[in-house]
Amino acid sequence: MNTEIESKRKELASLCVQYRVRRLEIFGSATGDAFDPDRSDLDFLVEFEAMLPSEHAHCYFSLLEALEALFSRPVDLVEIPAIQNPYFLADIESTRVTLYAA
Repeated sequence: MNTEIESKRKELASLCVQYRVRRLEIFGSATGDAFDPDRSDLDFLVEFEAMLPSEHAHCYFSLLEALEALFSRPVDLVEIPAIQNPYFLADIESTRVTLYAA
């Protein structure tokens, strides 16, 4: 696991509570040796608590901005139901690591 991620677990948990996250996971290069601190972005999977669509949009975009600020790098924030490509989903499944679960 990426040490940059590990060192900010408390901050991640706080953001998850603030933005009503049920589960937050990381996947991709940040979970292995392929991560390049100078070039890599961070790829997160997120599952939110049930909420109204307007609340969901606020929490999604606020969390995205907060993660980018916390790590000072681009972030991809993906919701599992949005993934339609089975090959992409299989790739995610092979590297995903849970960071927060409510």
